[in-house]
Amino acid sequence: MLVVARDDALDSLLAGRRIAAHTGDLCLTRAPGPGARAGHEPDGPRPDVALVCDDRDATGRLLALGVPVVHLRSGHEPGAAPADEAPAGALHRVHLPGWLPGPRPTGRDVRTTGTLAPTRLSRGRTRAGTLLLLSLWGVPEAEAAAFVDGPMVALAREAARRTGHCDIVHDTAGALVRSALGPDAAAAGTSGSITVHRAAEADVDALHARADVCLASPTLAALTLAQARRAPLTLLPPLGAVQRDLAERTRGAVSLPEANDPADPELWAAPRDPAADPWRELAAAPDDLRGAQRVARTLRQLSFAPL
Repeated sequence: MLVVARDDALDSLLAGRRIAAHTGDLCLTRAPGPGARAGHEPDGPRPDVALVCDDRDATGRLLALGVPVVHLRSGHEPGAAPADEAPAGALHRVHLPGWLPGPRPTGRDVRTTGTLAPTRLSRGRTRAGTLLLLSLWGVPEAEAAAFVDGPMVALAREAARRTGHCDIVHDTAGALVRSALGPDAAAAGTSGSITVHRAAEADVDALHARADVCLASPTLAALTLAQARRAPLTLLPPLGAVQRDLAERTRGAVSLPEANDPADPELWAAPRDPAADPWRELAAAPDDLRGAQRVARTLRQLSFAPL
């Protein structure tokens, strides 16, 4: 089996990982980047089946090789344009939690997955520090730079001061993040009160399990991580049209605080009262958290009996 996901897009990366965790032995590969040669495919024997997250070109090439493909749209889309549809011949899945308000996909043969939850649904008993989960995928450069240079730096410094440590996990624009933090930033694997991780090289779900406070960009990856674990979540200011639309829809289902003022002490005080759980407001179906298992089951079935 083969998984192709964009390692510079948080939703794509984590969706691929969460599904792969339920498929047994699996060969993971990175989606071709901007510098990859045309037609590049992974070396080795042809896979029996593939999961492709968001990369239509990769789906098309694998279908041309005769590989059965489940094509997943992993992130939120305000509107599904024809270009967002899976190439003909692929099974089309859309990551869409059952609790999220808004229209459902109407395309032919497209199915929603429910929530793509992490394999571990609990957090560590001993937690400390802050996780700042930042997605800049698809965000206009000027808007990303303005946020990183100002609010992100202020939040990271205050998080380190208030909670003892801040792990920043970014999907893209890593150079921008490190440059803004300057000497405050420590590379992953080294000591420092603010540590910067590239999402493709970090165990995001494990970092979340160990953190006491979580600030995150409005993405399906972050929302489903917190919802599956019934964990507190504070949303970073939404960046770009997609994040703004998702944040607005989320507000229609659950009340989550927003990180607007680093000096607000409530931002850094993780609630201990179970009654403060914001996710109890949701009317989600009991099996909605099994989205990753359902997609994995489809992949296993295709590997034994291709269409």
